[in-house]
Amino acid sequence: MTLERRDILRGAALAGLGATLPTGALANTVSPTAIDPIAAVAPELRPAARQIQAMVAAMPPITQAYRTMRAGPQPPPATDIPQVERRIPGAAGQPPVTVYVINAKPGTRRPAILHTHGGGYIVGSAKGSILQCQDLARQLDCVVVTVEYRLAPETTYLGSVADNHAALLWLNANAATLGVDPARIAVMGESAGGGHAALLALMARDRRSVPLCAQVLIYPMLDDRTGSTRAVPPFIGRIGWDAPANIFGWTCFLGQAPGGAAVPAAGVPARVRHLSGLPPTFIAVGSVDLFVEEDVDYARRLIVAGVPTELVVTPGGFHGFDAVAPDTGLARRFTAAKIAALRRAFGSDGTAT
Repeated sequence: MTLERRDILRGAALAGLGATLPTGALANTVSPTAIDPIAAVAPELRPAARQIQAMVAAMPPITQAYRTMRAGPQPPPATDIPQVERRIPGAAGQPPVTVYVINAKPGTRRPAILHTHGGGYIVGSAKGSILQCQDLARQLDCVVVTVEYRLAPETTYLGSVADNHAALLWLNANAATLGVDPARIAVMGESAGGGHAALLALMARDRRSVPLCAQVLIYPMLDDRTGSTRAVPPFIGRIGWDAPANIFGWTCFLGQAPGGAAVPAAGVPARVRHLSGLPPTFIAVGSVDLFVEEDVDYARRLIVAGVPTELVVTPGGFHGFDAVAPDTGLARRFTAAKIAALRRAFGSDGTAT
C-alpha cells in the first residue's frame, strides 16, 4: 500500500475518494456492467476520472482493519495564514474535542466558518483539511474552525454530531477572543462533511443555540436510502464514491443497516420532515455524483420550506471532481460559485447581511 492510496482512502478531508467495497446485492439497482461511466463524465474531467478508476482498481477492498488506518503524514500547512490546534470541552458527558483554529485575529470582527471534513463518515481528518481551510480564510478574510469529530464506527452519529455542535458553541462563545462577528457564522462541509454541516444547522435551529448566516453544502451526503433502497441510475455514482461504499459508510454512521423505516431522522438530514427556519443555503454537486438526486431533492425541499437556496449542478461532474481536477474550467466555476455564496452570506460582496 502506498501513501497515495492511503491518502485517497482517507479522502484528504475532501470527498472520501477511492473507498471501495466488495460488491453485493443492492436493492433496486440497475446492473452497470454495460455502462461506461467515463462516457457520462465531462470531457475535461475524464483524465482525472480515469486516474481515480485506476487507483481504485489497484486498491484492496475496505476491511475493518484497513479502514482504521487513518493516521499518516499530512501536508504542511501554509505559513502565511496562522493556524493553531485547540482542545475544547465536548458536550456534557462527552470527551474533549480537537479543533484547528485558522486565521484568528483578536480585536477584529470578521466572519467565520465552522468546517466539517469529508470522508464517508468513516475516514478523513480535520488536520488533513488545514490547507483547504487556510485557502478559504485567505480568500474570504475570515476565521475557519475545522473540527476533528469522532469517526464511525467507533461512534455513531450521536457522538460526531455532539462534537460538531460543541465546536459551534465554543466558536460562538469565544467570538470576541477569536476576532469573529457572531452574526456572521456559517457552517460548511464537503461530502460527509456536508452531511454533518446540514445536521449541525438542524441542531442549531432546533436548540436555538447559535444563529447561522449560511450553510454551504458541497456534494453533501444526506440520504442513507441512496443505493440501498433507492435505485441509482447506472451512469451515476461510478467515480469516486459508489453505492456499496455509501452503504458501508451509512451502516457505520447509523449503527444499523441503512434504508429501513427504523433509521433515525436525527442522523439523516434528508429524513427530517420540516426544513423551515434553516439558514440561507448553498448546495453544489456534479451531475454524475452519487449524491446528485438527494442533493437536488434537498434543495427543492428547502425552497418549498421558504429557505433562500442556491443550487449548482455541474454537468458531467463526478464526486470530488473539484478536489482532484482543480485547474479545469468546470472546477474553477464550481469553486467560484461557492466563494461567491460565502461572500454574499458574509456581506463582503457589497450586499447587506
